[in-house]
Amino acid sequence: MTAPFDLLAGWLQEHAVLPALYALGMMQWEDVAYGWVLFALYGAAQVAVTYAVCLPLERWRPVERWPDAKAVGVDVLYTLIARVGLLPLITFVLFYQVQVALNGLLADHGWVPPMLERVFPFLLGRPVPTFFLYVVILDFADYWRHRLSHLFTWWYALHAVHHAQRQMTFWSDDRNHLLDEVFSFLWFAAVALLIGIAPMQFPLLVLFVRLLESLSHANARVNFGPLGERLLISPRFHRLHHSTTAAGRQSVNYGAVFPWWDMLFRTADFSPVYAATGDPTAEEVLATGSYAAQQWGALRRMLSG
Repeated sequence: MTAPFDLLAGWLQEHAVLPALYALGMMQWEDVAYGWVLFALYGAAQVAVTYAVCLPLERWRPVERWPDAKAVGVDVLYTLIARVGLLPLITFVLFYQVQVALNGLLADHGWVPPMLERVFPFLLGRPVPTFFLYVVILDFADYWRHRLSHLFTWWYALHAVHHAQRQMTFWSDDRNHLLDEVFSFLWFAAVALLIGIAPMQFPLLVLFVRLLESLSHANARVNFGPLGERLLISPRFHRLHHSTTAAGRQSVNYGAVFPWWDMLFRTADFSPVYAATGDPTAEEVLATGSYAAQQWGALRRMLSG
């Protein structure tokens, strides 16, 4: 199943990446170059799958129709940077380097590197339930990262880039400030290191979670029913998080994959409505500006307090 990706990644590494690394004097990255290219290809495939799944849903049962969807075009750029460019670079190359260094340091001091299977021995040799448990743990961590990003004024100034979009679609999931992406990576990486996620699994976990998050942002009248809504986050559930009346500290439905944490910590709202999206407190540039203008506008807002 992965053979086509392996072959294409090998070809790109040989004919494009390695010559570029040699020209830039960065051959020390040769060992991880293949992994980065491979996961960039996975990211591109994920974009294609997301497009194939979400676009028909949005055309079938759209919540809104806009005569001019120019603002959505910027979100497409965000997605390509995050899924094919920046995200694989950060989640594979840097995480790989940090984990190798940390495991080496622990081994030098006679300590065993952390591993979830040591806490739950029944997971040994069972990759499917292990992967699912990884997703549950990372989703719990992301609930609190997301909730804190709404609590602190300086952090929400960056996160407002995500909430300012009034034309929310499945492309909007990756509409984030670069600094906000860095904070998210550090948060995820710290948790992943604590539970011993392997470097080759970490990007796959992030990509899997992001695929579900893209669906939850879709401009589609889709819900999963009374039971399903409480098992997996739907577009209707997450849309309430982006509603114009739920910006900043007043928001609800912080979960990314499962609504369980919102239910547990009393931040869940299962109202059967499809609310208008956007942040009335955000500057117009954050809603309709160019990529660079949005990045600078949020940074300026953060620095101004």
